[in-house]
Amino acid sequence: MRPRALIPILYILFLLLPIYWLVAMSFKTTNEILGGFSLFPQEWTFASYRTIFTDPTWYWGYINSIIYVSLNTVISLLAALPAAYAFSRFRFLGDKHLFFWLLTNRMAPAAVFALPFFQLYSAVGLFDTHLAVALAHCLFNIPLAVWILEGFMSGVPKELDETAYVDGYSFPRFFIRIFVPTIKAGIGVAAFFCFMFSWVELLLAKTLTAVEAKPIAAVMTRTASSAGYELGLLAAAGVLTIIPGAIVIWFVRNYIAKGFALGRV
Repeated sequence: MRPRALIPILYILFLLLPIYWLVAMSFKTTNEILGGFSLFPQEWTFASYRTIFTDPTWYWGYINSIIYVSLNTVISLLAALPAAYAFSRFRFLGDKHLFFWLLTNRMAPAAVFALPFFQLYSAVGLFDTHLAVALAHCLFNIPLAVWILEGFMSGVPKELDETAYVDGYSFPRFFIRIFVPTIKAGIGVAAFFCFMFSWVELLLAKTLTAVEAKPIAAVMTRTASSAGYELGLLAAAGVLTIIPGAIVIWFVRNYIAKGFALGRV
């Protein structure tokens, strides 16, 4: 093997090292983790995973996170598709300024909006619901989805729209049956980023929930006690937190590659 071929292999191993270390820690006890350095668990234990799958507080944390993340992804795409089409096909007064204003919402830190959302949702009865977190994350994900989808839509010739109208297609029929399949790679990329940004966001999800819709990231703080953190349990929870993102990446991996080549990714 040539030395140059070793570079990507070493790079991949370097990237996988933290994941391996997290997985190895999940099969150790907290005492073993704190007791010294070891590449492999000296005494394998599944107690941490057993706790997560049998304790309702733990597994409902994952269910709650998946529910509001899925809701947010669907809502963001449904709102971003017509908006991105308008930006890509029409020119109107202030369109570039409006497009830039959308992106500035993505640049703002979540802490800026935590208190206003908390007061608003408490007043209208949405506090501690999955819909509350899903709608709050739309503030960041809809501009991102619009930005990505607009890049894909601008790459589709306008003649496609005109030909469909000449052939007698109504706009909803043309948009759903012709245009959306044409930009399915962009939709896959936008869905991936909406899912991931909503999945890893903690501040809003923790601020806007208490019991019924508490996300897994907030549940993980329960591992703190007078004796310290239950590191094995934290590691097991971290491993299970990676799995949904890995599944999404697997299904949209081809679309992500096209997104880097064609869209605004």
